[in-house]
Amino acid sequence: MKIRIILGLLICINIWVEPITAWPGKSKKPKKVVFLIGDGMGLTQITGAMANYKGRNAFERFKIIGFSKTASSDNYVTDSGAGATVFSIGKKTFNGAIGVDSARGEKEGLFEKLKTKRWGTGVVATSSVTHATPASFYAHVSSRQSQDEIAEFLITDNCDIAIGGGKQFFTSRKDKRNLFKELHEKGFTTIADTVLKTVDAKKLIYTLADNGMKTMQDGRGEYLLNATLLAQQNLQKYYGNYFLMVEGSQIDWGGHDNNFEYMKAELLDFNQVINEVLDAAIKDGNTLVIVTADHECGGLSLLENKDNKLTFKPHFASEGHSGVMVPVFAYGPGAEQFAGIYDNTAIYYKLLKLLSLNEKL
Repeated sequence: MKIRIILGLLICINIWVEPITAWPGKSKKPKKVVFLIGDGMGLTQITGAMANYKGRNAFERFKIIGFSKTASSDNYVTDSGAGATVFSIGKKTFNGAIGVDSARGEKEGLFEKLKTKRWGTGVVATSSVTHATPASFYAHVSSRQSQDEIAEFLITDNCDIAIGGGKQFFTSRKDKRNLFKELHEKGFTTIADTVLKTVDAKKLIYTLADNGMKTMQDGRGEYLLNATLLAQQNLQKYYGNYFLMVEGSQIDWGGHDNNFEYMKAELLDFNQVINEVLDAAIKDGNTLVIVTADHECGGLSLLENKDNKLTFKPHFASEGHSGVMVPVFAYGPGAEQFAGIYDNTAIYYKLLKLLSLNEKL
């Protein structure tokens, strides 16, 4: 009897301290998806950044974890264009491609499929909204460098909300077009500012820098968190069902710079956003949260620090990307689908199945 009582108490305590292990499951299929991409974020980036962190580690809250193989169609080491395009169209493609397959063919993306079901769609990034990762969800071009052309795809109306940098690609273009004016005529609220403010809008393009956003070290503050909350608020109000992609873009940039402190500050910012998204998803019960990366950046390793063996020395092997697998964390309706090891294209097909989007394989 005493053993049963003790076991019962332990079970109750475990459920109380870890509510995420007891997902309430209000629906078998998600009604909302928040897809968070830590650009360049491999296991070592997470390990190193969180090693001495005293706050709440969002990654440790997930119980469903998988691994994604990231090679592109023309290179074992992918770039962000090919690495994010697979999430949108489910096809391997060449490095630098945005929303097209390896034969440069334009493929209907996840956002376009969702719009046929009247879901809301949005992207939030610490890069420009026309940068490789966010662009892969709404644009179709052969080169990620074509950011003027990428910006034009927002007029096609398959992305309802875009928040980040990139003003110059709308208002200081080589063709002299003012895309803000054209977007406004299409029903979008368009804003260029340096401070994020609350805006009630069904369709919103909000730029806060000419190109990429400030770094955390330069005082960006809680922009990514507040932009994510703003996008969720408007998507929830006007669409109910929605898919929001949130990118911690500059985790990757810290890797390219071989600057561990830069990378760490960006990853800790991303961690804060994940925690808030998870809290809301737990309360809602119908939200699928996925956290992953398009690739690892820098070939980061954590080496022995002989001067202080309780710490480590970060070591970058490269200023570019690497080909190692990256983690996939999932919570909510259908989360169990993301356990295991699989190719990055599988993430797209898992989402199609969960969101009841028909696709001929």
